[in-house]
Amino acid sequence: MRKTIFALSFSLVATGFAFAQTKTVDVEKSTIRWVGKKITGQHEGFINLKSGELEMEENKITGGYFVVDMESLYCTDLEGESKGNLEGHLKSDDFFGVEKYPEASFKFTEIKANENGDYEVTGKLTVKGTTNTQTLVLSMKEGKTVGNMVIDRTDFNVRYGSGKFFSNLGDRTIDDNFQLIITLIF
Repeated sequence: MRKTIFALSFSLVATGFAFAQTKTVDVEKSTIRWVGKKITGQHEGFINLKSGELEMEENKITGGYFVVDMESLYCTDLEGESKGNLEGHLKSDDFFGVEKYPEASFKFTEIKANENGDYEVTGKLTVKGTTNTQTLVLSMKEGKTVGNMVIDRTDFNVRYGSGKFFSNLGDRTIDDNFQLIITLIF
């Protein structure tokens, strides 16, 4: 009788874990594209991932995280001195302070699957030493997820050029929201 109960218990435990797996994000192939807007236009570029994992069960996302290399931030819509100046300013304390805060991260805390197969992922986003709850909408295809996240930078103490905190900026006002288009390959 004991052997039967043990075998049944082991079988139930083994079955419960049979479909759970952790997928490592391929940081060389994955991308994070950023878009920041201002009254007179916009800038965009990329930022690299340092690490990440997706927890899966029966081919559905159940958890995960990713870490961003803030020092890798670069602009794709400018060239030469203008490009260098913008990248340097974005990395400075006016914006992301990458010398002091070389990483940002997003840790999944709640995942809801939508009717169309997309996921609404709520998580803890840490940027510039500040952590806030943020939502990421993900769609998953074979071996990759593609997501979109809109972030209010002022929630993370990035206030330079913000109309919320500074008056009389005129056409130098920078939109508080910026967008990330996140592609995670695993």
